[in-house]
Amino acid sequence: MFCHQCQETMKNTGCSMKQGMCGKTAEVANLQDLFVWGLKGVSVWGVKAKEFGIYDNEAGFFIDKGLFSTITNANFDREDFIGFIKKGIDIRDRLKDEFLKAYKQKNGTNFSLPVPECATWVPADDKDLLAKADSGAGGWLEIEDEDERSLKALVLYGLKGISAYAEHAYQITKSCREIFEFLMEALATLVDETKSQDDLFALVLKTGEMGVKTMALLDDANTTAYGNPEITQVNIGVGKNPGILVTGHDLVDLEDLLEQTKDQGIDVYTHSEMLPAHYYPKLKQYSHLFGNYGNAWWLQKEEMAKFNGPVLFTSNCLVPTKAAYKDKLFTTGAVGFDGTPHIPDREEGGKKDFSAIIKMAKTCDPPEELETGQITGGFGHNQVMALADKIIEAVKSGAIKRFIVMGGCDGRQKNREYYTQVAKALPKDAVILTAGCAKYKYIKLDLGDIGGIPRVLDAGQCNDCYSLAVVAMELQKAFGLEDINDLPISFDIAWYEQKAVLVLLALLSLGLKGIRLGPTLPGFLSPGIANALVEKFDIKPITTPEEDVAAMMAGN
Repeated sequence: MFCHQCQETMKNTGCSMKQGMCGKTAEVANLQDLFVWGLKGVSVWGVKAKEFGIYDNEAGFFIDKGLFSTITNANFDREDFIGFIKKGIDIRDRLKDEFLKAYKQKNGTNFSLPVPECATWVPADDKDLLAKADSGAGGWLEIEDEDERSLKALVLYGLKGISAYAEHAYQITKSCREIFEFLMEALATLVDETKSQDDLFALVLKTGEMGVKTMALLDDANTTAYGNPEITQVNIGVGKNPGILVTGHDLVDLEDLLEQTKDQGIDVYTHSEMLPAHYYPKLKQYSHLFGNYGNAWWLQKEEMAKFNGPVLFTSNCLVPTKAAYKDKLFTTGAVGFDGTPHIPDREEGGKKDFSAIIKMAKTCDPPEELETGQITGGFGHNQVMALADKIIEAVKSGAIKRFIVMGGCDGRQKNREYYTQVAKALPKDAVILTAGCAKYKYIKLDLGDIGGIPRVLDAGQCNDCYSLAVVAMELQKAFGLEDINDLPISFDIAWYEQKAVLVLLALLSLGLKGIRLGPTLPGFLSPGIANALVEKFDIKPITTPEEDVAAMMAGN
């Protein structure tokens, strides 16, 4: 086992013992590496097939959802990955056969050029499959050059972020061909030994560009289906009915559950990254969408035990547990946990069947109250730009001196208190723009407002960092600035997993510079690649709250 994809990786280098910091076993980590290696093999043939006008949407979605399943805190189930690896081989060989047939028809001869092992390997049996995984096949330690390894990690982890956002969009749009084809192109490049480090650096930037497109697609899908987010006060108390707690990011799953729980005497609560569901007009219409329960993902062991009712994980982040409340956990989509019931995917044009969760909820006590009050959010780009005149006037008058973008992820490490301290230390003429679960470090603080504009503007889920970028670009136009970096905006981003890596790459692709990244720089960055990013984009590690607040308010 060697895994360094999350911010909490051991010693900021890599988890290499019997279990990762996330709770993933060495066996599952090795199976995930082998599975991703297999997806690269599918992609090799997918790219070649594209040259002959062949596109396989099933293969594209399989790659997308497969990558999503390997994201931090998504799927911990060994049996799932054994099955995924086998299915990947079947899809790969079908694509390969289609390509070989088309090649021969066009050229009159059989295809004979070499391909990487991942495009041909077939296990003799499960024992052979497990031995291949245990050998480290597809793992990072196979790459000797640390800069090459670092660049490939940046690309792969960016692709995992793309896969998560594309999977959610696909549930609504059913069309992600450009994204799926890019995933294949990029994965195939990662096993192409002819590619130079310059090629890989260019692919890093292209991954960021595709990240912007993917987040734009998801933004359009969500707002088309559920309306533009609007300013909303979300209850954080509890009611008297039994409840179902929904965590993750998938709004379609939430909608299906809300439909099936109407008039059932059950309240539905959001958790962590699902909080922004309350901001969407269509979802707000469900009177039994009662409120948001708890805080960011990493506190779930304490909070879910007090919820009393069943919990549905629609995406990451799941923390493995042996506690009593494990018997009330359900997974769906890309999430998996051994011994936990999994709600199957919806049939084409149908809904997921949540009857088992609903049946359990009716036997449970109401949630235990954790807190009372409200959270205010709903400041997506459409809502913020509706306030544009007011915001621009506040900036011109000096009432607002600076915007601080503090989106991203929350996590367990104590040094993340930095973000709470920054929020408290910012002067009263600074406005925080946020998205993602990083908001829980400060969204419940009473930071006041500036002329009626709240000092914390929550755009939504981590993918809604796209909204923050749109706001920046619109303000650039409004102020007539040639360079987006001349805006009174600083970026102080918190990262934890691969979606935040994609957000970073997306921001870099838009030309933003001087981004602060914490609480640590990624452990998968080699010194050489870290220096290259610093030189090209002026990426900065965080220091102390006092120093960084002073620097940001001074425009540095």
